[in-house]
Amino acid sequence: MSIETPPTAKKVPSERVHHGDTVVDDYAWLTVKDDPETIAYLEAENAYTQQVTSHLKPLQETIFQEIKGRTLETDLSVPTRKGDWWYYSRTEEGKQYGIQCRVAAEGDTPPELKPDESLPGEQVMLDANELAGDSDFFSLGTSAVSPDGTLLAYSVNFTGDERFTLKVKNLVTGETLPDEIPGIFYGGAWSADGTTFFYTTVDETWRPHKVHRHVIGTPAAADVLVYEETDERFWIGIGLTRSERYLVLSAGSKITSEVRILEADDPTGEFRVVRPRKTGVEYGIDHAGDRFLVLHNRNAENFELATAPIDDPGAWTPLIEHREDTRLLDVDAFAGHTVVHFRRDGLTGIRVLPADGEPYEISFPEPIYDAAPSGNPEFVTGRLRLGYTSMITPPSVYDYDLQARELILLKRRPVLGGYDPDDYEQFREWATASDGTRVPISIAVKKGAARPAPTVLYGYGSYEISMDPSFSVARLSLLDRGFVFAVAHVRGGGEMGRRWYEDGKFQQKKNTFTDFVACAEHLKAGGWSSEIIARGGSAGGLLMGAVANLAPEVFAGVVAEVPFVDPLTSMLDPSLPLTVIEWDEWGDPLHNPDVYHYMKSYSPYENVDERVYPPILAITSLNDTRVLYHEPAKWIARLRDTARGGPFLLKTEMGAGHGGRSGRYDSWREEAFTLSWILDTAKVSE
Repeated sequence: MSIETPPTAKKVPSERVHHGDTVVDDYAWLTVKDDPETIAYLEAENAYTQQVTSHLKPLQETIFQEIKGRTLETDLSVPTRKGDWWYYSRTEEGKQYGIQCRVAAEGDTPPELKPDESLPGEQVMLDANELAGDSDFFSLGTSAVSPDGTLLAYSVNFTGDERFTLKVKNLVTGETLPDEIPGIFYGGAWSADGTTFFYTTVDETWRPHKVHRHVIGTPAAADVLVYEETDERFWIGIGLTRSERYLVLSAGSKITSEVRILEADDPTGEFRVVRPRKTGVEYGIDHAGDRFLVLHNRNAENFELATAPIDDPGAWTPLIEHREDTRLLDVDAFAGHTVVHFRRDGLTGIRVLPADGEPYEISFPEPIYDAAPSGNPEFVTGRLRLGYTSMITPPSVYDYDLQARELILLKRRPVLGGYDPDDYEQFREWATASDGTRVPISIAVKKGAARPAPTVLYGYGSYEISMDPSFSVARLSLLDRGFVFAVAHVRGGGEMGRRWYEDGKFQQKKNTFTDFVACAEHLKAGGWSSEIIARGGSAGGLLMGAVANLAPEVFAGVVAEVPFVDPLTSMLDPSLPLTVIEWDEWGDPLHNPDVYHYMKSYSPYENVDERVYPPILAITSLNDTRVLYHEPAKWIARLRDTARGGPFLLKTEMGAGHGGRSGRYDSWREEAFTLSWILDTAKVSE
């Protein structure tokens, strides 16, 4: 196939009938991953994309060098205290992956580290560069130190399919033990004595459904199945309370939770149910001395915090009652205080509940920001570690002194090349949606940049996931070229509380798409934006496909990364990864005709027409287990066959998963490719 013209996907009509409706899918053959013809087509698309973007290679290299030049390549994290050790990670210039280290602890103040120097007594626990070797892809799924600090359980993956192999390292001797368990999922938890490790495995639809108990030093074949979840809507996970007194086995669908607990010093005991599952009730649990803390939404849409007796954890007494304006996100129990992470007015916050005093909230200086507890494994402590960032403030690590009630800045991520936050500005705007709802927009610009300006408008809008204000080194390559960068906090996300999410799912999913278009129109009408490039990934890729159909004339270009653009086909097939559990997010079109017809009315793949579409770049990964590669492949094929405009480009990573390339230098090059396409599409010259 010549690369002078776009590849043409052959048409092999495949019919399906649901609820009296006949659908013809000409490109269903692309779902056969191991068919040589499928691989050949994807490779032809890659060759075409490479050919038509070949003129951008100098710009790609320039942007890559900008990202690299602003990044302190040899760096380290702020140490976190756990037991007798300070734990931290290093990155080294020229190496793709991080290195996990620790050093013996003294006192509560983290040791002062220098990027190019090792501390006396520093121990390298795990060097991911050595583990990765020459592999094109590498990721860690688990890294958990036993409570006594002598063993490290870790898991590795070399393909991107998110199925890991568990290994155990003796941190005293440095040897890797014979224990090796393939096919496990993320996470895991140790027993109190460090003799036993609990882990999860997935079924054929990639749903974690079993918890196993492994005794260190015994063969994997002897592992005991602790729990199996038979309801296909529920995922399971295993962890420890902060006190490490209890193992917590959680089962959850998109809308319902059920938690089981077991004393961590009794690993062969029986887990007991905290409260039996009830559809629509979500809850989580932590241990605090003589009681449990329970965060739940029973008769509390935005959640409330309750306490429960140790011997009757299902008896909940309100501690922080429900508020219409405040969404409680998480709770962390410590020996002398409790910390609540919350969301209000589109921003996150932290509330401290001392055991012997009045509750209070920590204040932060900027008008828009994101703050969250982070790295607090110690149960007995007088400090709270938290992370902070904004659109112009690089990620920062603070300790909050609970006695003095003051923030202590431990580290702000260095940005090289003379970056000065005072050279940039951030704003909060509000668009008005078609139904009158006010939709927040976060904006970052360089001071003095001309307006209206070319703009990247980012969106997601699903699963109650919030796109909170955050910093990006790569984004500076846009801002310094006069771009506006904006995030549309559309319904379906969680920025404005649980109701914001509910109003952007099921039969109200189209609010997500119309909100995004309203934000784009607001930016143009307000003098912020000239050309707008829309960008989103995964479920945000569904948003990209939907708005391209809804208002193609509004956007100068669209970047859709691992995009969920064929939701109807996927949600009709319960054998696919994630489908059944996703019915609680999108609805069940297989059994409900109303859901079927509503989803068909917005599905990007189903609604491509003959109008003029903007240029579209779709990026996917062959081994993605969450949004399968064939969704964007089919979408681009249909766009190219049906729509006018474009060009429509498909780029497939042939050896990566949902998160794309794994190494940091590889991921920087991928971002440089995307940003160069954005600049070219917006007709911004160097």
